[in-house]
Amino acid sequence: MPQPVPVPLDLPQAVDRALAEDVWTGDLTAELIPQERQGRATVITRESAILCGAPYVDATFARIDPKVRVRWRAAEGAPVSPDQTLFSLEGPARALLTGERTAINFLQLLSGTATATHRYAAQLEGTSCRLLDTRKTIPGLRTAQKYAVRVGGGHNHRMGLFDGILIKENHIVAAGSIGAAVAAAQRSRTQVPVEVEVEDLSQLREALAAGADIALLDNFSLEGMREAVALNKGSARPLKLEASGGITDETVREVALTGVDFISVGSITKHVRSVDLSMRFEFS
Repeated sequence: MPQPVPVPLDLPQAVDRALAEDVWTGDLTAELIPQERQGRATVITRESAILCGAPYVDATFARIDPKVRVRWRAAEGAPVSPDQTLFSLEGPARALLTGERTAINFLQLLSGTATATHRYAAQLEGTSCRLLDTRKTIPGLRTAQKYAVRVGGGHNHRMGLFDGILIKENHIVAAGSIGAAVAAAQRSRTQVPVEVEVEDLSQLREALAAGADIALLDNFSLEGMREAVALNKGSARPLKLEASGGITDETVREVALTGVDFISVGSITKHVRSVDLSMRFEFS
């Protein structure tokens, strides 16, 4: 049984921001409902997916009204099928109506992210290659989407610019060379791996000579990746290889079989399609 994925520390702040942009000074429409009115609701999925976002749903309704009771019928990270009930709600009708959109927004987006991730990760079963995400996330929802990537079976690359060094084309130009950029990174006081984006085997040789820890193979062909793997294995100090650029769920296994250590895919967070969910209400 996989271990539960720890929720992001900023989950309460993410929920507060989402409610602030939707509710702000109050839900004018929900205020038309008698305050004593109670209600029940169920949420179903209209398509197959990997369920993700339950902690955000729980936090949303708890923030609006602690009297709302949320009962889950499917577990976080579990595969769900069309027309399956995901959770039910009971409580003050106003609170259910106010929280509906924010809760569903979190659940459909994060389930979409986890589902896309799972589709790629499943193709890597039986290999030693790991699927990574990128910084191509929806602004304000990076930690949430990266949480969904882990729920879906992927792994996180750096969270942001503050916790990893990735020397890309423009950094190399500004520094003068790959060697100069890597040397500057090694002189810094940060204790993180140094990764360099390379566009051909010549640049890979430079990264190897400079003592980088990871090389990102940018838009290499399959044959180019195999050559890069062979070159790396034959070096005195092999580094880790990450493949990226134009990789789809149809090609990801071929890429993994070239021998690279990681595959990063921006589309699992950037091009995410929300899962189609529906909430059905009953009021008393």
